[in-house]
Amino acid sequence: MNGLRLRSGHVQRKNNFKFRGSETPAQWKTLFENVPFHRENYYTGPLGPDYTPGGTCLRLWAPTAEAVTVTLYHKGDGGAVLGTEPLVRGAQGVWSVWLPGEQHGRYYTFAVTVDDVTRETGDPYARAAGVNGVRSMIVDLARTAPSGWERDVRPNISPAQRAVWEVSVRDFSQDAASGVRPAWRGKYMAFTQQGTTLHGDGIHPTCLNYLKRLGVKYVQLMPIFDFGSVDEAKPLLRQYNWGYDPTNFNVPEGSYSTDPTRGEVRIRECREMIAALHAAGIGVVMDVVYNHTYRTENPLNSTVPYYFFRQNPDGSFSNGSGCGNEFASERPMARRYLIDSILYWAKEYHIDGFRFDLMGLYDAESINAVRAALDSLPGGRDILLYGEPWQGGASQLHRYEANKANLAMLNERVGIFCDDTRDAIKGGCFDAREPGYVEGKPGSFWDIGAAVAAWCRSDRLPPHAPNQIVSYVSAHDNFTLWDKLLCVRYEKPEFTARDTVALAQNRLAAGIYLTSFGLPFMQAGEEFARTKKGVGNSYRSSPALNRLDWNRAEQYHALVDYYRGLLALRAAFPRLGSTDRHAPEALQFFALEQPLVGWMLPAVWGDGAAWSALCVFYNPTDTTCTVSLPAGQWKLLSDGTSSSLWRGPSRVFTNEAALAPYSATVFGAV
Repeated sequence: MNGLRLRSGHVQRKNNFKFRGSETPAQWKTLFENVPFHRENYYTGPLGPDYTPGGTCLRLWAPTAEAVTVTLYHKGDGGAVLGTEPLVRGAQGVWSVWLPGEQHGRYYTFAVTVDDVTRETGDPYARAAGVNGVRSMIVDLARTAPSGWERDVRPNISPAQRAVWEVSVRDFSQDAASGVRPAWRGKYMAFTQQGTTLHGDGIHPTCLNYLKRLGVKYVQLMPIFDFGSVDEAKPLLRQYNWGYDPTNFNVPEGSYSTDPTRGEVRIRECREMIAALHAAGIGVVMDVVYNHTYRTENPLNSTVPYYFFRQNPDGSFSNGSGCGNEFASERPMARRYLIDSILYWAKEYHIDGFRFDLMGLYDAESINAVRAALDSLPGGRDILLYGEPWQGGASQLHRYEANKANLAMLNERVGIFCDDTRDAIKGGCFDAREPGYVEGKPGSFWDIGAAVAAWCRSDRLPPHAPNQIVSYVSAHDNFTLWDKLLCVRYEKPEFTARDTVALAQNRLAAGIYLTSFGLPFMQAGEEFARTKKGVGNSYRSSPALNRLDWNRAEQYHALVDYYRGLLALRAAFPRLGSTDRHAPEALQFFALEQPLVGWMLPAVWGDGAAWSALCVFYNPTDTTCTVSLPAGQWKLLSDGTSSSLWRGPSRVFTNEAALAPYSATVFGAV
C-alpha cells in the first residue's frame, strides 16, 4: 500500500498497478484510506470563493480530477452563459482561478473531470446559491448584513437558564392564526415580527412575542441549510419537508426566504431572524445534518467521487443514515470540511449551538475536534454542542462512534439526547401503547431517580458531567407527548378531545425533566398539548398537520403557564443547571412507597438560589398520597397544577404534605 502517488489526475503504485480511467469504487476506497494519499493531498489553505471588490479567487479541492473548468452565469437559474474559464492545478490537489473585477452576484458551476467523466456541480464551499442550490453564487457577505448586524452578539445565558425549544422555521408561523403577515408566514422573517397575537386580537401572544413570555432561552431550528426535498421554484402550499436532506451545507435554505431566486436574500433574512432572536435574549441552536446528503449527486461527491462518503468493502456507499449514504467524518479532508462549515455558521451567522443529527455516525475524534474548534472562538466555550447518540442503520464506521457506548470518549461539553430519560418518563417511542412512569409502568421509578441525577449516579450511562445529558420527553421524531399519552390511554384516541388525566400526566412529565439535572429540551407546542393526530413521523406530511396551532396555545393556556412557571422556578435554583460533575452527588433520595419518587437537593451557597434547598415529589398514581417532609419549613412552589405558587403568598408546610394524583410537587426550604 506504500508509494501511492497522484500525478496528472492518475494514481500510480510502485508495483505498477495503475488507475487509468477504469477505477472501481473499491479501488477508490483503497486509495482514500491510504496514509500517503492524505499526506500528499491534505490542504489547510482557503477553499471556496474568496471575494474582493477587485476580483474573486475560486479554489476547489479535487485531487483526483484530470481537469476543472468554471462556467459563469448572470442568473441562478436559466439565462445565458457569461463565460467559461479553466482552473489551474496547484499543490495538495487544489484547483484555482482568478476572476478579475466585481463578481458579487455572479453565479457559477464547476465541470470536474474524473476518470474521463465530467460532472457539472456546485461548489462544496459555496456560501450562496441560486434557486434549489444548483448554481453557486459569489457573494460579498458584507452586503448581506442586516442593519446593526455588526452589533449583534450572542446572549449571555447562564447554565441555570438553559432550556431548548425545538421548531421548524415553517411550522413556527405558517398557521394563519399566528398573526404574522401573510408574506412572512413559514419564513425566516416571521421571527422578526414584533407583537404578534392570535388572529391579531392584541391579547394572546404568538411567535416571538410568545417565546419571550414563555421563558425558553434557546430555540433549536430544524435544518436551515439548503435542502433538496422542497422545490424552491414552486409555491409551498402543498409542499412540505422537515429538511433533513442537505444539498449545500453552507447556504441557508431558500424556501424559507421571501425570494429564493436571489442568493443574497436568504442570507440576509436568515441573519435578520437570528438577530431578532438575540435581541429577545434567545440563543439559536442549529440542527445540522452532515451525516448524509439528499442525493449522491451532490457537490461533494461530484468533486471527489466517493471520498466524502463512507464505503462498504466492495466500495459501495455505506448507509448508516438510512438515506442512501453517510459522511466519512474520519477521512482528513472530510473532517476539515465538517469543522470549516461549523465554524462558518458560528462566525458568520452568530449561531449559539449545534445539534448533530445522528451523531453516532461520526467518529468521536471528529466531534471532539469540532468542540475544540468552537472553543477557540471568542466566547466559543458557551456555544452548545449536543446530538443524537445513535445511527439510522448499519454503518461501516467501526471506530469509536460518537454514541452512548463511547460517551466517556467525548468531551464533557458534548451532550447527548438521553432516550433513557425519555422512555422512562413516557414509555418507548416505537410502541404507541407502551407506558412509562407517568402512565403507571411498574418498576419504572428506579429509572426516574437515575434520570433526576442525569444518570451520573448510574452504572448504565455515566456522563462526565450532568450537562452532557439532554433531558426530554418529545422531539420532532416520533409521537408528540400529547399523542403518546392518549395512545397509551385509548385504543382509538380522539386526539383533539380535552382529557384531564392526559393533561395531568403531561404536567407530571414536564415536572420530572424540568426538575432534573441536565439540559432541558422540548418540542415546540409540547407545552400546549401539540397533536399530530397520532402520526409518528410527519417529515413530509401536510403543512396543516405540522404547523403550530396557535389556537391551542390559548385553549391550553394553563398548561403553557405550567411550563412557564417551571422554567422560571428552575432558573431560580441554579444547582439544577450545574455543570459540576459532582453536583448530583448532593441529591438525597427518600425511602417512599413505590412508585412515589422523592428527593432533596441543597443549594450552593452564594449561587443566588431563591431557596436554601429544594424538595421534590413525583406521584404517578391516580390517588392522593401523603408523604413526610424533611425537618424544617417548606414553601409550596408547585403543586402539580400550578407551578407559579412560589410567586404568590407563602403556603408553608411542616412534617407532611399531600401529593395530588399525577403530580410533580415542589417545595423550597424557607
